[in-house]
Amino acid sequence: MADVAEIDERIVAIRRHPFRQKFVLRGRERGLAELHGPTRLREHAYDLVDRKIAAAEPYKDGTQTPYRGHPVFVAQHATATCCRWCLQRNHAIARGHELTPDERDYVVDVICRWIETELAR
Repeated sequence: MADVAEIDERIVAIRRHPFRQKFVLRGRERGLAELHGPTRLREHAYDLVDRKIAAAEPYKDGTQTPYRGHPVFVAQHATATCCRWCLQRNHAIARGHELTPDERDYVVDVICRWIETELAR
């Protein structure tokens, strides 16, 4: 897992963006996060990252991640891990190559940390 302090610092910086501030875990997504627990959510995050943004050129990059319906989707938008453009701008993960295992781990760590902090609120 990436350094939690670094992830928290990055999330705080991203949260300053007005668009990212709109995303909070509530309703159905919050219930799913509480029901599934951290281990299952991490599995879901890996699966969704692999399917949606891990490819060198993801299908419909920039519009492939829904805004609602799953806690991981909400977290992706809140943490700017929703598309390769956002990863490049906010996390210095360049576009044009398939995500490495370390990059995938980092993205999942960021998503899961955001969900963890939201559930603690």
